[in-house]
Amino acid sequence: MHRHEHSHVEVCGRRLEVRTIAGGPGRPVLVFLHEGLGSVAMWRGFPARVAEVTGCPALVYSRYGYGASDVLEAPLAVDYMHREAQEVLPALLAQLGIERPILVGHSDGASIALIYAGTRPDAVRGLVALAPHVFVEDVSVQSIREAKVAFETTEMARKLARYHVDARRTFYGWNDIWLHPDFRRWNIEEYLPRIRCPVLALQGMDDTYGTMAQIDAIAAQVAGPCELVRLEACGHSAHRDQHDATLETVARFVARVAG
Repeated sequence: MHRHEHSHVEVCGRRLEVRTIAGGPGRPVLVFLHEGLGSVAMWRGFPARVAEVTGCPALVYSRYGYGASDVLEAPLAVDYMHREAQEVLPALLAQLGIERPILVGHSDGASIALIYAGTRPDAVRGLVALAPHVFVEDVSVQSIREAKVAFETTEMARKLARYHVDARRTFYGWNDIWLHPDFRRWNIEEYLPRIRCPVLALQGMDDTYGTMAQIDAIAAQVAGPCELVRLEACGHSAHRDQHDATLETVARFVARVAG
């Protein structure tokens, strides 16, 4: 049975919620990076299952403004994922003594993982990108507009409140920047050719937040080996919509990369 520890650490002047899962000695650490409205709790049992199957320790954390981390004080900027990848994540890993992790990112978290791996190509052992964004598509913006309506008219706000200290600030922090006109030009393809570690990129066939163009762009441009997986009957959250298939695919990739 894997031992879990739940706590807070201070990184770049913010208190961040972290959960660590113990694993086998000498195994690389899996670092889980959540989606645009995610948190430690919203991963549910997926990180623990991957850790259990692979024998790897894991770190799961909530970014600033999410989960039980410090509440967002100011609007997010267009470069918020760059800042996370190039300032916060390196500081967090250094503080916890984690070297050459395997990054497992979902949506925004996958984009952060890609920027990190493209900025520090020797610092990543492998990268799992679940429903990644490397540029902004019309379908993404439309779905994010629809999410705003849902947040304001349905049970969505109440449900998100289970996972975030201030769900309203968390939601609008994410929603406002994605709908900002300046965000349409957001693009991280320049980092892809610098990524040398093995990459697993997984996309649901029914994802309303992005198309296969995202993972195709990754496969065409990364410098290292890249495996693409397209999952049928799967939306934006493969680890929920197709839990078993995603777990098996990710665990197989991790086993290969971890050695």
